[in-house]
Amino acid sequence: MRVLLKLTLDCDVDAAWRALRSPAVLREVVAPWLDFSSLEPGGFPATWPEGPHRLRTLAFGSVPAGEEIIDVSYPGGLPPGVRMLRDGGGALTGPFAAFGNWDHRMAVSPLPDGRTLYRDRLRATAGALDVALWYPTWAFWQWRGIRLRQLAPGWAFDPPGTADAAARAAS
Repeated sequence: MRVLLKLTLDCDVDAAWRALRSPAVLREVVAPWLDFSSLEPGGFPATWPEGPHRLRTLAFGSVPAGEEIIDVSYPGGLPPGVRMLRDGGGALTGPFAAFGNWDHRMAVSPLPDGRTLYRDRLRATAGALDVALWYPTWAFWQWRGIRLRQLAPGWAFDPPGTADAAARAAS
């Protein structure tokens, strides 16, 4: 199955890119339907480094729904201005383990008006269950799109003292 999103986000591309790489933003985007807790020593990183990350999936914020791996990579060879995060992991246990193959790619690029073009593509397979799971997956992706649009304006704020704020002040 394939699920796509193409959105304009009301923030600059640097803010959108920081958000895509943030486990905290992932948790905000999927709430209230899902949440995640880290199974890694030290918990969630501030930003996803490349490689696998073990999580516990929680339905409705508290009901255990299995374990999964988020396997992060940052593909290169993209057109100028495009940045991409790829998750090639998937669920190990629980209902989401029905998806035997998981390839989720999120890309951002700047728009001429200073906002961000966000593209999201999920390719997943669940064998004979593809037909039954496509609509709920599509509906959940629409929810993610709504949440991304709601949250994006807040991503543009850099608290005083951050590296990005200092760099802007120096220019």
